[in-house]
Amino acid sequence: KLRELLEWYASSFRDPMMLQPPEWFKAFIYCEAFLQMPFFPIAAYAFLKGGCKWIRTPAIIYCTHVATTLLAILAHILFHDFSKSEHLGPQTQRERLILLSVYVPYLLIPLLILFTMLCNPHYNQVEKRKRK
Repeated sequence: KLRELLEWYASSFRDPMMLQPPEWFKAFIYCEAFLQMPFFPIAAYAFLKGGCKWIRTPAIIYCTHVATTLLAILAHILFHDFSKSEHLGPQTQRERLILLSVYVPYLLIPLLILFTMLCNPHYNQVEKRKRK
């Protein structure tokens, strides 16, 4: 069933990277599995609890990593010649934009978190250490 869902997605959105990922895309998948996924419960805890200023540095690292990988993916979608792909990729500008719309939220959300970490006074304050 999951394989059928994956094949439906890949054909509906013309995303051959999901069925036959390039090597660089596989590296991003491993980064997601071993770096980003462990970050999610930690970040969820910090943001739900509130007041956890220690999340600032890990969140900045996470956001810049995700933004960097997404820029490469978005550039690939926009500029790659998919006519040589084994699986059907986007052929028209409209199809490229539709596929782009699937990936863009994965860039926007980390950028919003990054903006919050850098600009929100709550996370941007320098903590003063108490003297004993």
